[in-house]
Amino acid sequence: MADQRKFFVGGNWKLNGSKASIDQIVKDLNEKGLNPNTEVVVAPPSLYLAYTREKLNKQIGVAAQNSYKAEKGAFTGEISPAMIKDIGVEWVILGHSERRHVFGESNKLIGEKVAHALSAGLHILPCIGEKLEEREANKTEEVCFSQLKEIADNVKNVADWSRVVVAYEPVWAIGTGKVATPAQAQEIHHSLRQWLAKNVSADVAKSVRILYGGSVTADNCKELGTQPDVDGFLVGGASLKPEFINIINARQ
Repeated sequence: MADQRKFFVGGNWKLNGSKASIDQIVKDLNEKGLNPNTEVVVAPPSLYLAYTREKLNKQIGVAAQNSYKAEKGAFTGEISPAMIKDIGVEWVILGHSERRHVFGESNKLIGEKVAHALSAGLHILPCIGEKLEEREANKTEEVCFSQLKEIADNVKNVADWSRVVVAYEPVWAIGTGKVATPAQAQEIHHSLRQWLAKNVSADVAKSVRILYGGSVTADNCKELGTQPDVDGFLVGGASLKPEFINIINARQ
């Protein structure tokens, strides 16, 4: 079944970029050979969403890094799924660990954002993952299952799972240079798929792509990408560098 899940690589640019730097990244993505069997989506800062969408080849997707749980209203500084769609962008990342742990977003709020983004017609990249102290206390599954439950409870229709790509990002590995071993990544991805089979459906568990994120580089992507339950990557810092092409092509 893993062969039927199209490999997926997302690039989360976070709070980085200018028109000049985006021009170079877009040039590389547009002109260098990307594996046609890999789905690629990049997530620029919201100010550059339209700029990136206009310049990037149409087969490469663009994602917002966040959106709110309402279409419009008195929510200073927020953007809505309706606005994201209005400029031709089809994806949004939700619940990234930096939203959870820097900005204090709760499981409940992330679940509400999931429900609203799906109802508005977006594809979503919801993120889950444990902190170092939680892993050391053997709470990885407890934390991840709790986060995944709030997401799953807000996917109201089974058909909507076709617009969901889950990203497992161990917080202790994001930007630290530490990376889960392929065996560690496979173990938790397999557990997440088993949870989906038990709590959603066997079909959803087989079809939903689960990405690994956390210090993915050109050096470690090939081995991580061989794991049967690792369906791709959500890449941070390396997505701003030329090596992102190598990560996209990890299965070539």
